[in-house]
Amino acid sequence: MKKYFLFFLITITMIGCAATEKKPEDQTVFYPMPPQRPRLQFLVSITNEEDIGKQKSAFQEFLLGDVKSFKKLERPYDIASVKDKIYVSDLEHKKIIIIDLKKNQFDTLHDVKSGSLLEPSGIWITDDEYKYVADFRRKQILVYDSSDNFIRSYGSKDELDKPLDVAVYENKIYVCDFNKHQVIVYDKESGKITQRIGDVGAGEGKFYKPTDVAVDKEGNIYVNDSFNFRIQMFNPSGAFVKSIGYHGDTVGGFARPKGISIDKEEHLYAVDAAFENVQIFDINTAQALLFFGGFGQGIAPGSMYLPRGVHVDYENVDYFKKYADKDFSLKYIVYVSNQLGKSRLNVYGFGDWIGAPLPEM
Repeated sequence: MKKYFLFFLITITMIGCAATEKKPEDQTVFYPMPPQRPRLQFLVSITNEEDIGKQKSAFQEFLLGDVKSFKKLERPYDIASVKDKIYVSDLEHKKIIIIDLKKNQFDTLHDVKSGSLLEPSGIWITDDEYKYVADFRRKQILVYDSSDNFIRSYGSKDELDKPLDVAVYENKIYVCDFNKHQVIVYDKESGKITQRIGDVGAGEGKFYKPTDVAVDKEGNIYVNDSFNFRIQMFNPSGAFVKSIGYHGDTVGGFARPKGISIDKEEHLYAVDAAFENVQIFDINTAQALLFFGGFGQGIAPGSMYLPRGVHVDYENVDYFKKYADKDFSLKYIVYVSNQLGKSRLNVYGFGDWIGAPLPEM
């Protein structure tokens, strides 16, 4: 009975948003909606330079028109960040787009000569700001330093088939290979394969078409096992720990699971492209706590349209405070990429309600 009551409570109270009587683009959207205690607020969407304050002159518009350039996100896939910058892999541009929040401009990673990108997908940035990019056409992981210059690559056509994502922890590089149904582990120094996690199948520790990999602060590994409709967790040694989620259309279920990210408070964020939302799970209990986003073709504030990637950012909270409600204190930022629609990168803030006490239901 307790289980069904919890499901009912989550479904009823955590689905909506609160909107003030303003223009649609100015509406304040919370998850869950008051009078429940809000935990996330939709802050803003970023699609082009104008969305971060870049001014486009009438003369430039006359000359350039609507010609596609790197100044606009087209098909954003994965997301990473450092202080003052957001890095987005774009399948249309076949580049890593850099959103510079300090300079109010877009740029691209310096992928020239041997470091040229062909089909970049997953991206991971380490604490020393080295960027690891999975390129599924090159069948390699490419590495760029803190100044965004190419320094080396890992893998070969014999070792990798379709690497879609990458994560790094200490001296280990975890590569999620879609076609090999494995997470392949490289030693950072030698560049040699030291371990293979998983194999094709539906049992515990096996994968069918895995797409994304993430690592938490303890070194635990999380893999989106997409065609088995679950997220699998492994310990730092690569041993299976638990599954999170299942195939279904209720809270905690998946239809088309995609990107994943981990916060510092043991929460797992998981995108579902079919439901067009992101679910937040408690890693310890594997229980779904909240979902946000939802249908709206990216037009309604906070809605999503074919979402793909999700990323938790603690470094750029100050930049986005100007979008937060005065009664909502931000703790960290959550980005979600949309491959279609008006809003290509949604920005949400996770935090605490600090306003007047909300009435109890």
